[in-house]
Amino acid sequence: MTKKYFGTDGIRGRVGQDPITPGLILHLGYSAGKVLAAADWHLMEGERPAVLIGKDTRVSGYMLESALEAGLSAAGVDVLLSGPMPTPAVAYLIRALRLQAGIVISASHNPFEDNGVKFFSSKGSKLSDEIEHEIEAGLDVPIEVMPSSQLGKVQRLGDAAGRYIEFCKSTFPHHLDLRGLRIVVDCANGAAYHIAGHVLHELGADVVAIGVEPDGLNINHECGATHCETLQKAVKKHRADLGIALDGDGDRLMMVDQKGKLYDGDQLIYIIAKHRQQKGLMTGGVVGTKMTNLAIENSFHKLKIPFLRANVGDRYVMELLKEKGWHLGGEGSGHIICLDKHTTGDGIISAMQVLYALKEGNKTLAEWMRGVKLYPQRLINVKTPKSFDLATSKVVQEAQLEAEADLSSKGRVLLRASGTEPLIRVMVEGESKQKVDDWAIHIAKTVQTAST
Repeated sequence: MTKKYFGTDGIRGRVGQDPITPGLILHLGYSAGKVLAAADWHLMEGERPAVLIGKDTRVSGYMLESALEAGLSAAGVDVLLSGPMPTPAVAYLIRALRLQAGIVISASHNPFEDNGVKFFSSKGSKLSDEIEHEIEAGLDVPIEVMPSSQLGKVQRLGDAAGRYIEFCKSTFPHHLDLRGLRIVVDCANGAAYHIAGHVLHELGADVVAIGVEPDGLNINHECGATHCETLQKAVKKHRADLGIALDGDGDRLMMVDQKGKLYDGDQLIYIIAKHRQQKGLMTGGVVGTKMTNLAIENSFHKLKIPFLRANVGDRYVMELLKEKGWHLGGEGSGHIICLDKHTTGDGIISAMQVLYALKEGNKTLAEWMRGVKLYPQRLINVKTPKSFDLATSKVVQEAQLEAEADLSSKGRVLLRASGTEPLIRVMVEGESKQKVDDWAIHIAKTVQTAST
């Protein structure tokens, strides 16, 4: 059954437009609360289920937080408010505090005009499709406020940041530290602005923190994991050894070496996996996506590390990891999942795993990647109306087939609709950069024309 509101990463959209309106979000909180209240939590008599709400730094977060808070309380669910907190921090705190669920108000890497709502289960993982369907069904049921004596109570969680900082530090080996490293960390003016720098500093690094002055409007603006040029310049300016870029909600990671060269999620996963194999810590194989660079897949084969591709989206990577019983996977966009360290993708904890490889192996990012030459890859995002159906467009299909025939076995074409934005993502990969660019532009123009 198709979901009306939930996409691949919760509910997301432009603030003030359905579904990101105060009324609908209030109803969403109420519906989620009723689903939680109906579950068998083995609570003590008189005890209510409790939910943690975290958010990023968007100005609209205040409004949506209040709406969710009211809806949950009306359904008889207690609420804890953490304030600005990375998405993976909420997933951790749910388990640490033995709560029944968690909610994050964030649109991740999107601009500040957008916002969204993500849910986590009591185990710190994304909700199942069945639960999301159940919550959506509740949006068609009128709100019936619980009696006053049964309304949920709300309180602020004062030590959320400190708890999460200690958790992040605990994933880095106790016998190592980061002394001698100057690291620039770009927090994208987002939810990790008061977290990431402290983690690195307390492990001994000389930290230069940028993107740590959120004003509600500047999240992801020319900074963070989606705009790494700012970090690349800062690493050179401060003569740093390394740069770390997170996105607005702290679950994506990109890194930059001392020369300003950028390393994406595919490359960082490869470094983590290669180091783990050398240490005898590699469990099973690695899950990437259909977007993972072909050179990375070939390099895993050379290392005899099994590799599988999931559909694009961290939830699909997670599903395949759990199915196979593996620990490591992710996307080139910077979503990296280390299931032996956390229940969800986490930019800071993923950085800890890369830093472990750098420190213990006494190698740079470039040295870890030696011998791996990425295929040229071009990604173009084409804005389209929500009504545009990629699967039924014959002219787009013909353009894709023509490109695939020309690239032959030395390249790939992938077209997909974004699960979070009204976009068609056009990806072309191959040995020839000129062919890759030409075909990507041609197909993107074809999509644009076909959708108007």
